[in-house]
Amino acid sequence: MAVSIKSEREIELMRQAGKILAKVHEELGKAVKPGISTWEIDRLGEELIRSYECVPNFLNYHGYPASVCVSVNEEVVHGIPSKERILKEGDIVSLDAGLIYRGYHSDAARTHFVGNVNAEVKKLVEETKNSFFEGIKMAKAGNHLYDISNAIDAYISKFGYGIVRDLVGHGIGTNLHEDPQIPNFRQSRRGLKLQPGMTLAIEPMINMGRADVEWLSDDWTVVAEDGLPSAHYENTILITDGEPEILTIL
Repeated sequence: MAVSIKSEREIELMRQAGKILAKVHEELGKAVKPGISTWEIDRLGEELIRSYECVPNFLNYHGYPASVCVSVNEEVVHGIPSKERILKEGDIVSLDAGLIYRGYHSDAARTHFVGNVNAEVKKLVEETKNSFFEGIKMAKAGNHLYDISNAIDAYISKFGYGIVRDLVGHGIGTNLHEDPQIPNFRQSRRGLKLQPGMTLAIEPMINMGRADVEWLSDDWTVVAEDGLPSAHYENTILITDGEPEILTIL
């Protein structure tokens, strides 16, 4: 496994890529409301990314046809935007987006409430986000990769939610997906030792019910098999000599 250690110059470029993506997500979040189509969200996302003279890294990635993955309710990830898919009051929608800035990638996801959402679903979204922050408490030089996985699992499992196992976090840099893979569930081994300069995309994907997922016939959209809601929260982070730096938060 070859995990890239970024130079100071590369880290600065990734900071810029992350900062721009954070601004894009902030604007997308403001656009989420009942009556908007998932296609309109994608259009806005691509326009925003290109307005910063960046390139949407999801567009045409292995054939994916959009710039923003827009996943509604039981859709876990990789939902394909559509003019026919209209958000309605009480939905949740996960927006996963990334961009390339001067050859360097950023990647982040947020799950938003569409109008008023019931308390159980709201808790799922909030605890999924909290599990990310519990995980990155362990994202320090000298710790091991799976300390992050184990911390996410230890936090989220007490709620009885299902931690998706078919999809994991990843390294990121000059490629969208680099080594290492980063599970969100407990591992028996410790994994590699974390070093300053590693850049990682940590992304808990948490189902309200069982962990099992399936792919729809479009070969992209991943849904919770039991049809219950799913939440997703992701940031690109940098391992430092101290606390991890979150690159995709303003």
